[in-house]
Amino acid sequence: MHSAVLLIEFGSIILGLGLLGRFAARFRLSPIPLYLLAGLAFGEGGLLPLGASEEFVSIGAEIGVILLLLMLGLEYTAGDLVTNLKAHYPSGLVDGALNALPGAAAALLLGWGPVAAVVLAGVTWISSSGVIAKVLGDLGRVGNRETPVILSVLVLEDLAMAVYLPIVTALVAGAGLLAGSLTLAIALGAAGLVLFVAVRYGRLISRFVSSDDPEKLLLVVLGLTILVAGVAQQLQVSAAVGAFLVGIALSGEVAEGAHTLLSPLRDLFAAVFFVFFGLHTDPASIPPVLLPALALALITAATKIATGYWAARRAGISPKGRWRTGGALVARGEFSIVIAGLAVSAGIEPSLGPLATAYVLILVILGPLTARYTEPLATRLTTRWHPPEAAGPSPSRVTEATVGRDGG
Repeated sequence: MHSAVLLIEFGSIILGLGLLGRFAARFRLSPIPLYLLAGLAFGEGGLLPLGASEEFVSIGAEIGVILLLLMLGLEYTAGDLVTNLKAHYPSGLVDGALNALPGAAAALLLGWGPVAAVVLAGVTWISSSGVIAKVLGDLGRVGNRETPVILSVLVLEDLAMAVYLPIVTALVAGAGLLAGSLTLAIALGAAGLVLFVAVRYGRLISRFVSSDDPEKLLLVVLGLTILVAGVAQQLQVSAAVGAFLVGIALSGEVAEGAHTLLSPLRDLFAAVFFVFFGLHTDPASIPPVLLPALALALITAATKIATGYWAARRAGISPKGRWRTGGALVARGEFSIVIAGLAVSAGIEPSLGPLATAYVLILVILGPLTARYTEPLATRLTTRWHPPEAAGPSPSRVTEATVGRDGG
């Protein structure tokens, strides 16, 4: 009977996620907020709490995090990462300073303590690569001149994750200074070793993993990723970091083939992860933190816009392209929830999970709007404050299609 109930509950979850995804696609929205709301509806204090399938959903959620980071690593070669790090690290430093500090300050002002401050700093810092990539595609801006700047900021955030996640893992586990330093040293050593091996011997690794049979390729890549993630977790390094490093180590046709095969699995288990996070958040706990979440969302939306503007200006992009860069970076999503999930699992601060949920819900909805309207609004305000001396068409009347091809 328990098995039947588990199948019914889990089947209902998957079916519901599919329908929510179709609904979001119809209105060109990210499905992440809908997945979170579904978790809230069927979790603790929700409309219809689930019981039998919770443990199974928990395992699926863990696999979802691993696949999210693996797919992220597959997007980049080790050479690309090194090049981006050398060329754009000042933008990464500005990004971290402007967007992590508001989260840390908010946690301290709320009296949550230093560990929660480090966690909330990560929640407000990391933009959502998935949401931003989708928005750029929907707006037809993939070929714009400012798009490489956006991607560079996202790549630097992803690299920072490889250092940040082990720190958070050690802190939420209550590790002392010596143990935490050892964990960080192991993580940095592993990341450096993987980058070195990937640069020097990437082709050999890819050749070893490569297979013309999609089934064998899928099994080898997935098995290797979960194995490495497990070893990383056993060493007190985040499993997500292990998966990310596996993705970086693979390149060429193997990375492309694995990306194609694993994308549906990633989407499935990532959706389960968002539902799982919502399941462990009591809807009644969100209203008390809604105002702080809204204030933090507005502040960090502004700081992300400032980050993008500065990074694009440094790259020689025109003012309109700078505003588009800033507006595109506002969305937070999957990795903010991953970071908050570490603290929630360790019981660091009961209100941190609800605040992170409300924060992500606000910005994952606001992000596509800022991506679309920041540049036209900024152009209109700039024109009003500094009207052109010569007669001619107002910049505010430039059509969206022209803006998209402008290249800034």
